[in-house]
Amino acid sequence: MAQLYSAIDTRTSWFQNLLLLFRRPSRLQIAALCHRLRDGEREVLLVTTKSTHRWILPKGWPIMSLKAHHTAAVEAFEEAGVIGNAQKKPFASFQSHKGGEGGLQLRTEVLVFLVDVESTTSSFPDKDERDVRWLPIQEAMRLAGDPGLVKVLRKLENLPN
Repeated sequence: MAQLYSAIDTRTSWFQNLLLLFRRPSRLQIAALCHRLRDGEREVLLVTTKSTHRWILPKGWPIMSLKAHHTAAVEAFEEAGVIGNAQKKPFASFQSHKGGEGGLQLRTEVLVFLVDVESTTSSFPDKDERDVRWLPIQEAMRLAGDPGLVKVLRKLENLPN
């Protein structure tokens, strides 16, 4: 009987280890929440993903040689042509996913930094691969399919102008 329990324990342990291989921990991404006031109303910038064309914030993997808020500013420029300064402290974070159509979905933890926009340029690396839109916060919440992003936008909406 002891041998039977030992065999079951071994299979259970093996199975649990197999599950851990497929259940990866969240990956960190850094996002830029670009915002501006236009005619007294706060607007935010959303971009589309390259593959699925979902509306998201400019974001990417951490750049190890840069502080996180600098990475946010880089992502804002590369994906949307935004020139600005990211605040040093994160504004919010949320759980999301990264992946393409029919592909592997990676869970991600997104750390969001507010970016105070100084200017924009029409010449940036992802210009031909993404749509970029400035939107009132309510409209951005309707377009954003990610519930975590909607919560972040709602938090921004509650900030004083």
